[in-house]
Amino acid sequence: MKSSRCQGVVCFSLFLFICSSLVLFAQATSPANETGKFTLHKFEQPIGEETYTIAHDGGSLTLKTDFAFTDRGTKVPLSATLKAADDYTPQSFIIRGNTSRMSDIDSDVELNGSNATIRQGKDTRSVAAPQSFFTISGYAPVAIQMALIRYWRAHGSPAQLAMLPTGEVRIQDRGAETVEIGGRSIPMERYTIRGLIWGLETLWMDSNNNLAALVSTDAEFDHFEAVREEYEPALSKFVANAARDEMAALDELSQGLSGRRTGALAFVGATLINTTGKATIANATIVIRDGKVITIGPGNKVKVPPDAERIDVTGKYIIPGLWDMHAHYEQVEWGPIYLAAGVTTVRDVGNEFEFITAVRDAVNSGKGLGPHMLLAGVVDGDSSYALGVERVNSPADAQMWVERYHDAGFQQMKIYSSVKSENVKAVCTDAHKLGMTVTGHIPEGMNAYDGVNDGMDQINHIHFILDLLEPKDFDSKKATREETMKMMASLDVNSDAGKQAVAFLRKHNTVIDPTMALMEFAQRPADLPADKIEPGVDHVAPELREQLVNGGLPPARAATGQKLVQEQLAIIGALHRAGVRIVAGTDQTVPGYSLYREIELYNQSGFTPMEALQAATIVPARVMNADRESGSIEVGKRADFDILDANPLENIHNIRSVRSVVANGVLYESAPLWESVGFKP
Repeated sequence: MKSSRCQGVVCFSLFLFICSSLVLFAQATSPANETGKFTLHKFEQPIGEETYTIAHDGGSLTLKTDFAFTDRGTKVPLSATLKAADDYTPQSFIIRGNTSRMSDIDSDVELNGSNATIRQGKDTRSVAAPQSFFTISGYAPVAIQMALIRYWRAHGSPAQLAMLPTGEVRIQDRGAETVEIGGRSIPMERYTIRGLIWGLETLWMDSNNNLAALVSTDAEFDHFEAVREEYEPALSKFVANAARDEMAALDELSQGLSGRRTGALAFVGATLINTTGKATIANATIVIRDGKVITIGPGNKVKVPPDAERIDVTGKYIIPGLWDMHAHYEQVEWGPIYLAAGVTTVRDVGNEFEFITAVRDAVNSGKGLGPHMLLAGVVDGDSSYALGVERVNSPADAQMWVERYHDAGFQQMKIYSSVKSENVKAVCTDAHKLGMTVTGHIPEGMNAYDGVNDGMDQINHIHFILDLLEPKDFDSKKATREETMKMMASLDVNSDAGKQAVAFLRKHNTVIDPTMALMEFAQRPADLPADKIEPGVDHVAPELREQLVNGGLPPARAATGQKLVQEQLAIIGALHRAGVRIVAGTDQTVPGYSLYREIELYNQSGFTPMEALQAATIVPARVMNADRESGSIEVGKRADFDILDANPLENIHNIRSVRSVVANGVLYESAPLWESVGFKP
């Protein structure tokens, strides 16, 4: 009896030992549960965070993530759940919330064997699941991008990978990199992703297969970064390294572009339209060498050097390369887009310091694909609506930032919306001492009279001029959006207030970049197809078009919006007639195409076709004190010009017929440039 009881105890103890061993074995062989946090940034400013968990259960996992930030006072929340096998093969995916201040998302993907049921908003469809695929939608949440890389690594790192609900991505391993943080050298692997957004994203994975950092753009095309908590001190390094690597990747692409030619070139047979006021030259010959124009004249009077390659452009029209005076070069893909559209110089009016200086240096040195770049350094003041990290809250701050931008080769300062009047004065004073000019928004609580009196030389956006016509008894803080729009649409530039505003700006030689194409596009009726306003939306990359075609004003506000557009055009026309200098700029909108629309709108407001062209060529060159090197086609100037199929002086819409472009002496065909970043020529 005693022996039997002992045997029972031994058996029970053995049973417990085996169970414990099995548990320990399961814990050792099953992936551990995981949690993590990323700090979210816009223009390097911390604006929110994302937290995620990954729970494993019997060969499958569930990734849950909450992503939220506040952008200039507006909350942008997003959540997603991914269920997958332990090798990250998706089983289901749910995403809900907002991807920017102006865009939302509501989508599900459910896998059932070899079929996938996809719901996007109110639309549901079933498709055959590709052999290899992943479920993701756009740049966020960040943890889903980490899961994408883990899937890609676990499945042979394919050159292309299908996405559900839609699309295809290409992931490239850009090599190992060491990041210095707190005196430690941390090894990481850098990757680029193309296809989730328009253009390239750069991300880093650490040695634990965790995403360390992501440098991307959000659904508004603004700079967006996400950094795992422990790597936050290296944010600026990630941004600068991403810019350099993405420019290098783009330059690698550009070397193989068809139609790219360098060396001494002679363009023979076109009609030359210059912007200096000189007569056009029929059957002209233009010879370029080493990036400069060396000879111009009628074909029968110009001798083509024997070593120059002759380019027959008979029947074409040549104009100076266009300028975009309101650029936000937030992705390297803007480079080939600008060139494809005939833009050979841009003024970037607000960007991340590390990113834009790296891009500018690559492009201006000939090591990157894009137009010549001039820079305005943005500063803002503290507020819930502030942008970026370059803050001016005192005269000392003003001096520090002006000197830093000046020493980095910036031509201007840009005032943003939360800078106080006394600090606007300080920025302007310090900038002028160093030979810089000042452009920007009119800050909250000020009007254009205040900004100019404080020293601002230039103003971005026509609505800041329209504000000067506002009735003195109108309280915009108490008015609804509809009331404000109706008031603005009823203003008259021919009123006493309008005449006073125009005269003031002319007296102070203030320069205006209206960004009128942006205003028109934003104020279009929602029930009017976007391509009726700007046909270029039908040529952009699919992931970009989806964002552009949404929006517009609802029926209740559409008529008021159209009146407002007409009033803004009337103000531009009145400013131009009074001698106020207008320079063409787009503020993004429809990449490449919106500059055409800006020029067309100037013609609609009363500019002659030549004057409209000048607003995008010689006038901005003079404004930026760069007319000795650009803005017109003259001997000794940079070889920047466009070759068109039709004459823009006969019909300003012919500005859209750019066939090829010469930028800094290099000839590019437009079609391959468009195609290089997913656009249709």
